[in-house]
Amino acid sequence: MRLAFAGTPEVAVPSLVALLDAGHDIAAVITRPDAPAGRGRVLTPSPIAEFAGTRGLTIWKPERVGEIADQLRAIDVDAVAVVAYGALIPAALLDVPRYGWINLHFSLLPAWRGAAPVQWAIIRGDDVTGACTFRIEEGLDTGPVFGTLTRTIGPTDTAGSLLDALAVDGAQLLAQTIGALDRLVPVPQSADDVSHAPKLTKDDARVTWAHPAFAVDRHIRGCTPDPGAWSEVAGQRLVLGPVRLHTDVTDLGPGALRLDGHTLLVGTGTHAVALDRVKPAGRAWMAADAWWRGLRGVTGFVDATR
Repeated sequence: MRLAFAGTPEVAVPSLVALLDAGHDIAAVITRPDAPAGRGRVLTPSPIAEFAGTRGLTIWKPERVGEIADQLRAIDVDAVAVVAYGALIPAALLDVPRYGWINLHFSLLPAWRGAAPVQWAIIRGDDVTGACTFRIEEGLDTGPVFGTLTRTIGPTDTAGSLLDALAVDGAQLLAQTIGALDRLVPVPQSADDVSHAPKLTKDDARVTWAHPAFAVDRHIRGCTPDPGAWSEVAGQRLVLGPVRLHTDVTDLGPGALRLDGHTLLVGTGTHAVALDRVKPAGRAWMAADAWWRGLRGVTGFVDATR
């Protein structure tokens, strides 16, 4: 099948690989423009652009998809496969490909429509998540579904690890869907059990230590690695790695810190959790106990009960 592919981050790369491996003709790759990256803020191509370049594929980097309307019509593709592209598709272009724009979304729609479905599934304590392929329409992730896969959310899964796994499994689902578009009939989404997953901001990622330990654990894992869970201590922002539950320690108030051997404990609204790794401002990741030993007179996080 003759395709265009729209995607931007690393999680989109397995899908482009799967479509190429399946023998589809990728006429063009659409991705977001180069963006500043690293401490030097150097303009850097997206992971999809970098990979597509190694395969000699035609790459388009429009500021807005509408800018490439004529080019898209000219290449006469059967469908556009979409994975985490990062921009809205104009309604006028949705019917340009014969089979439309086919999106791989990392949730079990209609649950978690939006930009951060994996993060919110972990934060809200879902036991199961998955991925869907669906035809894009004007509504946000509201289109009819072609296929789904499911995956259990484990007790130590982070948004990063879970998304990486779904990206690999979802790539095969997308390739299967694209290969059967002439036979598949998409099923409209249910109007029930709709939930939304807006992009998480830095403010969203701040930990509230007064919450129960299980909620603190989910919140940190859901914000790992992006945007990065954090709390304030000694006037600086400290990025936090995933924690371990210590149900036997109940005498620490929310946000209070205590070193128990080599284990740094933090109080929550129920029982303590243990910090394993932290990232102080301007520094690399380090062991939490080593970080705490370098402090002087600090007994807890700031505004721990917010």
